[in-house]
Amino acid sequence: MARKKQFEKPLHGDKESVRFATPEPIARYRAQRLRARTLADISCGIGGQTVFFAQQCEFVYAVEIDPKKIEYAKQNCAMYGLENVKFICGDALDPKVIEQIPAVDVVFSDPFRPAEEDKRQVSSLEPGIPNVLSAYGEKTKNFAFEAPPQMPPERIPFDCEKEYISLDGQLNRLTLYFGGLKQNERLAVALPAGEGLVSKYGPLPKIRETEKMKLFAYEPEPSVVAAELLPELVESMMQMAGPIMGAFELFRVDKKRLLLTSEALIKQSMIKNHYLVLKVCPFEPREINKFLKDKNVGSVILRAGVKPEEYWEVRNEVEKGLEGNKTVHLFVKDNAAILCEMLFKD
Repeated sequence: MARKKQFEKPLHGDKESVRFATPEPIARYRAQRLRARTLADISCGIGGQTVFFAQQCEFVYAVEIDPKKIEYAKQNCAMYGLENVKFICGDALDPKVIEQIPAVDVVFSDPFRPAEEDKRQVSSLEPGIPNVLSAYGEKTKNFAFEAPPQMPPERIPFDCEKEYISLDGQLNRLTLYFGGLKQNERLAVALPAGEGLVSKYGPLPKIRETEKMKLFAYEPEPSVVAAELLPELVESMMQMAGPIMGAFELFRVDKKRLLLTSEALIKQSMIKNHYLVLKVCPFEPREINKFLKDKNVGSVILRAGVKPEEYWEVRNEVEKGLEGNKTVHLFVKDNAAILCEMLFKD
């Protein structure tokens, strides 16, 4: 799948920096949430986020240790016609750098993260969150940090809000908010729509697990799953469906994939995909192919943990001779196939 254009105007920067720059919908959303009179952007890189902070704030202090990146950041801010940014080249924890920044309303830090880790840890961030909190504690009490979104809430040992963001249906960012910026314990956001779901205190419905797929299937936004907000999501779905039809059960496809299933049809903004379940049958590609030919299907999206070397062989067998105009999503659980047609396509 082709990557969507991340920025309205192509950013100046080396290939790797541009690749890892915060995508524009997230940069815009985050800048609106952190809108303040003055903001310090620590480890600003090539300025992909700085640009949007400068559009929302009266003044921004942008700190970056790499002189090449800070030059790119200057060019990117100039490209957007922004003149309210002071660039400081140096280590964000160097007292000589810190003394150049006055008291500010907000400090935002996008720390360096190792490219690969077996298990994402807060302690791998550089500069570390406790070090930044300590170094800039006299400048402000309001901090926001970017962290790896693969980290579950229980692995984050701070009193902060954990905001998981999905973009175009993929888990993309995790922002941690401290001090006056903390509004919730956990929050899931789905962009570009801008929908959100917050954690609740008090009793929530226990989600029953099932091995039986019902008439409709619901694929939650990955930010909801990452933020561990499935109970809140199910509660909102039950309220929408009403007491007679309001049963939603958890169907685990495999370690990576889960669905909610129900006899009730509703449309919920934090559901990534809503499905009509066409058939549950043994995972036999030729038999599935025969069924799909009778259903005006033209293509199949294989949503299964198939070995990479077998993926195209299986998909080609399932799609052989299909000429219809419908697309079907095929999930596989323990050698059972679940054939789903997407509803409410935008």
